[in-house]
Amino acid sequence: MEFWINLLRGSIGIFILLAVAFLVSNNKRKINWRLVVTAIGMQIIFAIFIIHSEYLRSIFFVLGWPKDVINSLGSGIVALLGFTQKGAEFVFGRLAYNTGPDSLGFFFAFQVLPTIIFVSALTSILYYLGILQLVVKGMAWIMSKLLGTSGAESLSNTANIFVGQTEAPLLIRPYIEKMTNSELLTIMIGGMATIAGGVMASYIQMLGQSFADANNIPLQQAQIKFAIQLLAASVMAAPASLAIAKIIYPELEEPVTKGTVKLRVDKD
Repeated sequence: MEFWINLLRGSIGIFILLAVAFLVSNNKRKINWRLVVTAIGMQIIFAIFIIHSEYLRSIFFVLGWPKDVINSLGSGIVALLGFTQKGAEFVFGRLAYNTGPDSLGFFFAFQVLPTIIFVSALTSILYYLGILQLVVKGMAWIMSKLLGTSGAESLSNTANIFVGQTEAPLLIRPYIEKMTNSELLTIMIGGMATIAGGVMASYIQMLGQSFADANNIPLQQAQIKFAIQLLAASVMAAPASLAIAKIIYPELEEPVTKGTVKLRVDKD
């Protein structure tokens, strides 16, 4: 019974959000409903693989691999948080220790902020080495082919899963001047729909600490739980933001990067 209640609640939420976007659309007749349905379908399918992975695995073991990938990424993020904690303890000493609810200010200043700095630096290194671009380009290619969106907006929205909304447009900087209004809105909505890697890590650290204290469970277990949930939500938000953007401002022109996925690697 609880499953059906949750399903109904989620369905109503999706319907209301789509209805609001439709009401404020600047050209309702030009909405590409195939794109919208495909984007929402991608979000729902990904959610099913994450939430019901064990049931799907019992049917066919290969169906469990998406959740395994997310679990591995979540564990990797928590391991990085451990490195950050050790670094903060080395630099700040006892100030980096969390002594309870009364030490929230110290916790934010000497644990959360170093986490944001560390993850931002790590992201910059991965970008410089070209590793981040490969991951982003692969995911953007999938979204571009399935949804029919332009290469530039697909790249930017996919990059928002890993970096912030100020860094993601830098990947498509040469194309911004010639982008359509629909593409520009898509980039802005995609940036607001996801969170940067550094901010995600800080949320994992803060929420994990509070959840572990409240439920008397190991900190690492709590952090992995939130890492999986936040990472999955960020991935699901990418196609969903495209759907909302294309309802509010349908594509009326021919994008310069239509059908192509190219990104610029600027190491200066």
